[in-house]
Amino acid sequence: MIDPVIFSFDIGNFTLALRWYGVFVMSGALAGAWITAKEVKRRGGDDEYLWDAIIFLLPIGILGARLWYVANATLGGNPYYMQNPLQILNIPQGGLHFYGGLVFGGAVLLWYAKKHELDIWLLLDSIAPAALIGQAVARPANFINQELYGQPTTLPWGISIESSHRIPPYNDMGLYPDTTRFHPSFAYQMVWNFLAAGLILWYLRRYPKKDKPGTAFAAWLVLAGVGRFLLEAFRPDQPRIPGTDTSITRVVAAVMALAGVVLLLIRYKVLKVPFAEKWVEKYKIGPTKAEQDKAKEKKSQKRRRRKKKK
Repeated sequence: MIDPVIFSFDIGNFTLALRWYGVFVMSGALAGAWITAKEVKRRGGDDEYLWDAIIFLLPIGILGARLWYVANATLGGNPYYMQNPLQILNIPQGGLHFYGGLVFGGAVLLWYAKKHELDIWLLLDSIAPAALIGQAVARPANFINQELYGQPTTLPWGISIESSHRIPPYNDMGLYPDTTRFHPSFAYQMVWNFLAAGLILWYLRRYPKKDKPGTAFAAWLVLAGVGRFLLEAFRPDQPRIPGTDTSITRVVAAVMALAGVVLLLIRYKVLKVPFAEKWVEKYKIGPTKAEQDKAKEKKSQKRRRRKKKK
């Protein structure tokens, strides 16, 4: 197996390590940001806003992903993080949940868009395929960490999991010896995400007139939700709702998919609701960041001149 630590060194009593997990997660984030920037420009927006927003989005998104992971485990009945609260901050060991990154990152994105008077639909539609690809790029980290695998399988692409990384009951080496192979659940999601992102990008380029504000985002909700709903059948590690065999994540995924379907029906006027009557048919393209910065500088200069006169 691949060592999760690429290299490490000591500084006093502290050990700093570069892990494959961090490398793949950051690679996924950068890949997603690059694709988002391309999509923003394709729709007529200014991608400079995006690169500035990443300064806020990335750390808050990682924090959200960690907190969702911890909350998901705790609500599922795992007391580990309540008994070891400092481990909540131990992100390098793994344990990020994509949904938490989306919720926290989305909140920051809404704030940033409002602050700079940006079209939130343009940003959400640009992020949609990028989020799928970014998550897929990060998935090999799960293989290195020996996590996010499924049930035992005899399929030729089954993977080996070391006993120290197995969850019950698969850690019973008498019933599940070293030769046991498991579903590579992370790989299933990686493949699904690439196909889903490719479908969104192909469709909107093949039928540009159907690219209305909110279309790509709605398609992402449907495809990401359906994909994760199906994937949960291969995720015995996911915390279940107490008293049921349904995972919390599966419920969230179903809600996502349903919300996406409703949004698509509203967007194409199949379903008519009062609050959507004023939705625009084209993106609102405001001033570029350079133009906005120039306008701010002029206002600042005027204020300084007024102060000097006083």
